[in-house]
Amino acid sequence: MDSSAQPENHDPPSESDGAPTLLDLSSCQLRDLSSVDLPSTIVEVDLTANRLTALDPRLSQLSNLKKLSLRQNLLNDDAVLPLSSWHSISALQELVLRDNQMKKIPDVTIFKMLLVFDVSFNEITSLSGLSKVSNTLKELYVSKNEVTKIEEIEHFHELQILELGSNRLRVMENLQNLSSLLELWLGRNRIRVIDLCGLKCIKKISLQSNRLTSMAGLEDCVALEELYLSHNGIAKMEGLSTLVNLRVLDVASNKLTEINDIANLTKLEDLWLNDNQITSLDSLAEGVAGFRENLTTIYLERNPCVRAYISLLSLFNSIRCIFVTRQAIVLVFASDSVIMIGIAGKFSQLHV
Repeated sequence: MDSSAQPENHDPPSESDGAPTLLDLSSCQLRDLSSVDLPSTIVEVDLTANRLTALDPRLSQLSNLKKLSLRQNLLNDDAVLPLSSWHSISALQELVLRDNQMKKIPDVTIFKMLLVFDVSFNEITSLSGLSKVSNTLKELYVSKNEVTKIEEIEHFHELQILELGSNRLRVMENLQNLSSLLELWLGRNRIRVIDLCGLKCIKKISLQSNRLTSMAGLEDCVALEELYLSHNGIAKMEGLSTLVNLRVLDVASNKLTEINDIANLTKLEDLWLNDNQITSLDSLAEGVAGFRENLTTIYLERNPCVRAYISLLSLFNSIRCIFVTRQAIVLVFASDSVIMIGIAGKFSQLHV
């Protein structure tokens, strides 16, 4: 059979036919599959958390196979090499090789219908080889490796999720052709500047734990719903006014001194600002004035503005309980009197 030929489409067996379609051998600590029966009707094989050092050749005969998980085994580059010639399972749609001992991207050219490819938690140093992966791919996971450059991804026009977190990347590049991309995960790298290469369709971006000093570069990503920028060196909130679909904004553990540019974020639900250097809540009150009812979380712990409140509260020995609402911190005393500290830092006193 020509390796470049498209596999024929056949309806896979179903459980209603009385034939087994799922083989789940996860966490069985198997060193090989010699004691395992492999019915030809199998559609999905899960071999997660075993001790396999080689692939059983009988897997290559499962012509109905759509999903193969070899996660958390002891497979190295030589061990997965047979995959490149397994023509009978060329209709495979999901291949998981996460958490093994590979040092390079395996040759999966033969899988012309591949949708999910996961090689995270290995020892891969380069994305070289991705150019041979099918352009049908929708999800690509290469996190927790040693990759230094984003490359050979230009043909993934259908890709929706790209996970490259925990690598050694310094530059965001070669993303411009990923016109269907919805989620981009680049946390724990060495990136200094945000560059989405013109992409406007992304809904989730994570750049946590990088070396960013500015938020600039996100202005055109108007579809964005979740933005994670914690643990960087960002000193100013900016470029947010156009991100009107944003629901989650995480800028915790940066160098912010003020809360800015959030007035247009009318769909915002979660705002994470903890571990910064914010001294006043006045700008927060103004910023969220038009959409307070949408907010479910505002996290401000370990900022100077909050430390001032905590110092104030320590003066009261008779506090019975504390409630935090969208509008205020409510203190209930043993005498049943109530003090509300408004979101702008203003005090009012009630008696109940």
